[in-house]
Amino acid sequence: MKKIFKILAYIFCGITVLAIAFLIYFNSSYPKVDPPPNENVEITPARIERGEYLAKHVAVCMDCHSTRDWSKFSGPPKIETWGMGGDRFGEEIGFPGTLYAKNITPASIGNWSDGEIMRAITCGVNKDGGAFFPLMPYLNYNKMTKEDLYSIVAYLRSIKPIENKVKEGSLNFPLNFIVKTIPPQSFHPSTEPDKNNSAKYGEYITNIAGCFDCHTQSVKGEYVMGKGFAGGAEFSFPGGVVRSANITPDKNTGISSWTKEQFIARFKVMDPDSNQIPNVNRNDYNTVMPWTMYAGMSREDLGAIYDYLKTLKPIYNSVAKWTPHK
Repeated sequence: MKKIFKILAYIFCGITVLAIAFLIYFNSSYPKVDPPPNENVEITPARIERGEYLAKHVAVCMDCHSTRDWSKFSGPPKIETWGMGGDRFGEEIGFPGTLYAKNITPASIGNWSDGEIMRAITCGVNKDGGAFFPLMPYLNYNKMTKEDLYSIVAYLRSIKPIENKVKEGSLNFPLNFIVKTIPPQSFHPSTEPDKNNSAKYGEYITNIAGCFDCHTQSVKGEYVMGKGFAGGAEFSFPGGVVRSANITPDKNTGISSWTKEQFIARFKVMDPDSNQIPNVNRNDYNTVMPWTMYAGMSREDLGAIYDYLKTLKPIYNSVAKWTPHK
């Protein structure tokens, strides 16, 4: 009997040693990302203007990295909190752990090199190479043009520094390990899109605006690829569950009957300066869709998104927009 226990002890010790060795190897090997590029972004007024447009109205960086006012429909960001981070994303709203949006003002990233900021945006790792959960859609931003990336860096360098020490988040097992395998090794920039090809240009804008991410159902974190852009992704609110719309050109459940002008107008009516943004109570219908931010997108870019969406395969998917909690 003692011999059996001794053998079991050896087996257990061996497994433990192998497990420790694997963890050391895994943590030292992942994420597999290249060093940050040794590039300095020339900060010009044109780049700051372009970067502000992208960060506020297309890539909507300021959506997650500011404090949103949920007493109003669609939770418009509070201007005085631009970039300060701190918003919490927890299990109660469907996240696999507890995450906090980072402070991206110069008060927090002022000592980062331009290359480190660019790598964070496009490869999803921090200054020290630690992996971000792709709540920030860095896989989308990895296909940004170099000039648009430079412009966002220039804009982030220009915003008001706000001191705000943000808590460190944590992911549940096994995602705390899986997340380290997600960042791409390097930045793969797109060529400058041809604006004369509206649908192709719209594909570029749609990608960095993250439309697919919210308008596609997922199961246990995996997108249902047969339902790309067909809506149905669920977001929990205190009063109920809201689901994203089907934005494929399906004639019964999508946007087939919408004209381009109607599509653009649907966004523009949510301009925060229009005084059309309704107040909402905690348990009222609300949405995560940052309408007030996308409302600032140019008519050309919104029209290009429409032109691209109209080229997609129509997918029948009837979505119940809002289900109140009982």
